[in-house]
Amino acid sequence: MLGSGDLTSNLSRQSEPSPSESITPRVLTILSHVIEKLVARNDKLVDDMDKKLDGVSSGLARVGKSLNVFHGVRAPNISIVKYLERLYKYTSCSPSCFVVGYVYIDRLTHKHPDSLVISLNVHRLLVTSVMVASKMLDDVHYNNAFYARVGGVSNAELNRHEMEFLFLLDFGVMVSSRVFESYCSHLEREMMINGASQRIERAIVSNAVDDVTELSVEDTQSSSPPQGMV
Repeated sequence: MLGSGDLTSNLSRQSEPSPSESITPRVLTILSHVIEKLVARNDKLVDDMDKKLDGVSSGLARVGKSLNVFHGVRAPNISIVKYLERLYKYTSCSPSCFVVGYVYIDRLTHKHPDSLVISLNVHRLLVTSVMVASKMLDDVHYNNAFYARVGGVSNAELNRHEMEFLFLLDFGVMVSSRVFESYCSHLEREMMINGASQRIERAIVSNAVDDVTELSVEDTQSSSPPQGMV
């Protein structure tokens, strides 16, 4: 479905799943702000490399290839905040999933420092990380096929993304309560630096974040998607 790399057109072509009735959590605003800054900085870095190479080769050719599987041909038109809101609206995952998903992405950047989170890969990284986090945290969650439809990718592609994501993390998907709290504080400080004081919702499933957590990567359906979903 995403062979063309056009995530935006896939979102527009797909019929909308049934949204859950909920208030948008503050974590989405905070997280989108932080990730947008990261992506803007990395996009500029790639653009600067392009200028220095002066057409000899692309700046992306000088960037690590660990995240290439998540690259699209072009950056989607949907903003990061709107994409996060869409994931939350239709999947009903807990707000904590977005913090834990951010932890995973941060771990990726530290394990593979030559690979950059940029506008070409950030949306696919987000849907994959939030889905994996939901499997870890939420007692009830949708399956890969539903997340793929919400995220604008094919089920087969999201399955590949999930496996690549887990191997890139060396299956390091455990997040302790201490680490979770430290990332919440970090995100809140980022907002304070920019003149906005907001606190992240701290509700988290206690038995999902301890020192020994195993992840099942079976594509099982804990909660049936609405009728008409594939």
